[in-house]
Amino acid sequence: MKQMRIEDYGFKIGRYPKGELNKITDVYGVKVGHFTVDTGRNKTGVTVIIPCEDNPFVTKLTAASHIINGYGKSTGLMQINELGVIESPIFLTNTLNIGRVHDAAVEHMIMRCDRENLEIKSYNPIVCECNDAYLNDIAHRVVGAKEVFSAYDASVVDFTEGDVGAGKGMSCHQLKGGIGSASRIVRIEDISYTIGVLVLSNHGSLEDFLISGQPYGTKIKAIQDTACEIEKGSIIVVVATDLPLSDRQLGRLIKRVPIGLAKTGSYMGHGSGEVAIGFTTKNRVPRKGNYKIDQIQDSNLDGPFHALAEAVEEAVLNSMICSDRTEGFDGNVRESLKSYI
Repeated sequence: MKQMRIEDYGFKIGRYPKGELNKITDVYGVKVGHFTVDTGRNKTGVTVIIPCEDNPFVTKLTAASHIINGYGKSTGLMQINELGVIESPIFLTNTLNIGRVHDAAVEHMIMRCDRENLEIKSYNPIVCECNDAYLNDIAHRVVGAKEVFSAYDASVVDFTEGDVGAGKGMSCHQLKGGIGSASRIVRIEDISYTIGVLVLSNHGSLEDFLISGQPYGTKIKAIQDTACEIEKGSIIVVVATDLPLSDRQLGRLIKRVPIGLAKTGSYMGHGSGEVAIGFTTKNRVPRKGNYKIDQIQDSNLDGPFHALAEAVEEAVLNSMICSDRTEGFDGNVRESLKSYI
């Protein structure tokens, strides 16, 4: 059954046209897979964003990362910013499972390279995290190789959002958060390009929460009679595009992620880790030999900047509206936004 997303509740976010699915996978070649752990003790999982149909270790993708607030434990970002490429899918999970997912990601690529008769002596897996300990017994580390491999095998274009995969135990603005996505189409010199966003949302305070600039958090707080928590948690934002950009231009683009977060009421507090990763499918980088890249003029970036902010805002809202009420570990509960819309 088709999921109800924020636009299905009558909210129109922004003015740029959306892609066919309004998801990160509107960028050709991108797929997303989940594995969800849903037991009385554990509400967690792993999500993988596959950036291309072929092996990214062989032909890398131009990329950048941006740390908005560095309260986080992600792996692989240092090399992205040094070399301007990714050679790995992007894996999302909970804080204490970073090491196990990293190990599984390495094993998966070793096996793939062995099948393809490729030598592998170094590899930079990208693994990002948010802390789902409010709903999940996080010290019981249940995400490992089997779960990572299953998420990879389950990757599709039209993927599920909400409390699935890495998003199963996440909270957003003191309601249920998780996986959300959106996309926008921009035209530059009569050519259409796609910008897609996927978020793992686990941040924000209820009293700050906004939808289309309206203070829905204060309305919900009055209904729930809930004490407001300080801004803490985290959000991971993955940006995919087919725009011809350099790694420097991708860095400029993803620095606009905080605009979209602020439009939902986040101020990115001390205890909240915000990380953005962006890649383009346009400028591929071979393992050997010289190569050329194509890039637009910087003066044409205004449209992508605006469109990205819209997509981030909508992706956060989709992560919440697609999530169900969840009772987690130790009796803690997060209500669904859909109960109040």
